[in-house]
Amino acid sequence: MQKCEYLRVKLVTALQSEAKSSCSSQMVGAAVDDLASAELANTFKALSDPCRVRLLSIIAAHENQEACVCDLNESFELSQPTISRHLKILADAGLVTRDKRGVWVYYRANNDALVKLADFLWPSQPAEPISNRRAAAPAKLAARA
Repeated sequence: MQKCEYLRVKLVTALQSEAKSSCSSQMVGAAVDDLASAELANTFKALSDPCRVRLLSIIAAHENQEACVCDLNESFELSQPTISRHLKILADAGLVTRDKRGVWVYYRANNDALVKLADFLWPSQPAEPISNRRAAAPAKLAARA
């Protein structure tokens, strides 16, 4: 082995050894278990389509976080069956609930699922229901001004 190559190998080995010895980070929170990770993956899969993210946003923005499917259809340039398919995926993931009233179906944001998702994304601060955050938002904005 040539001297230059030998020195390079020695340097790389020393750097790797130093990196291993200086890696002392410890977990300070709880990692999700297999069941929770499967549930979260299902939730993220449901939110992987921009249309579904927008649907959930529109539902959550309505009064009482509830919207009629007829209102949702007007917000998109998609067919009604396509909107219904997206809503079914959101419902299957537990992000919305559905309530049939006569001929109309009403969808409501599932606050528990959204809080659970927020707790996963920001574990250091406990999440509160979106409705509470929305009520507090004007005060927070006024405090920043």
